[in-house]
Amino acid sequence: MTLSPLTRRRLHLFRANRRGFYSFVFFTLVFTLSLFAEFIANDKPILVSYDGGLYMPVWKFYPETTFGGDFETEADYRDPYVKALIQKKGWMVMPLIEFSYNTINYDLPSVAPSAPTHTNILGTDDQGRDVVARLIYGFRLSVIFGLVLTIISSVIGIFAGALQGYFGGWVDLVLQRVIEVWSGLPILYMLIILASFVEPNVGWLLLIMLLFSWMALVGVVRAEFLKVRKLEYVKAARALGVKERTIIFRHILPNAFVASLTFLPFILNGAITTLTSLDFLGLGLPPGSASLGELLAQGKSNLQAPWLGISGFFLLAITLTLLIFIGEAVRDAFNPRKSL
Repeated sequence: MTLSPLTRRRLHLFRANRRGFYSFVFFTLVFTLSLFAEFIANDKPILVSYDGGLYMPVWKFYPETTFGGDFETEADYRDPYVKALIQKKGWMVMPLIEFSYNTINYDLPSVAPSAPTHTNILGTDDQGRDVVARLIYGFRLSVIFGLVLTIISSVIGIFAGALQGYFGGWVDLVLQRVIEVWSGLPILYMLIILASFVEPNVGWLLLIMLLFSWMALVGVVRAEFLKVRKLEYVKAARALGVKERTIIFRHILPNAFVASLTFLPFILNGAITTLTSLDFLGLGLPPGSASLGELLAQGKSNLQAPWLGISGFFLLAITLTLLIFIGEAVRDAFNPRKSL
């Protein structure tokens, strides 16, 4: 596929911002690896060979009786007894970290939260769960949640801004007053109040945060539509009888989308921060979920275990910093005044 000169220019400008470009490469690599967290940190083997058969406990439930045990419950692959049963007639490949985000290590050298050891590189939390595993799963959950929220809220915000800017008049007036009132509400307090009414889960949190996050792009898109709708090519399209829907989505929206694209990393940044804040306050994800906010809360409650707060803080700080750098690079790439 041949790229247009404008696209090549933007890619060149994006790469020219080395801080943003390398941040994008590093963030993409880490996020891609986190998508395979079950193969990196898990208390189940990636692959088991037993009595001539191959099994993948990462994806499928296998009772202990499958490997010659006595119980119909799922095999505990960290149990020395189960390990011995499998090794009699086969072998198994364990992940690099033999703990999932909810795996409790009962063989700790001290009372939880336990200090870092060769088994738990960053120690355990106050329930005996491996911190590294919780960081990996928590990072993946936070980024995926932020991406979904960013995409949905951007679609709604772009649509609302397009309606305001294109039609103007009473449509613009009514929507603008609604947005002014809605944006004047104390968002974090409203999120806390709404989250306290329902049993927390990912779906409810996404819906509650979506109620307020959609306004981020409305102003940008509205301004772009107000500017473009009076240009000659739009007037010509109307004169030729082109449908309003076609003019909006084919002729004006691409220009507004370019302006909106530069804000997406910052919206993602805000979504991750808000989710972490709610988790920190205990109003976010259900208890036991892989949550960066819960890890920070544990660090505050267990000052004698500094590895909890430090681990969560550095992961969150690095993630948000990388997204800011990426956002700056995207902004430079779409800046028409930026020289090559």
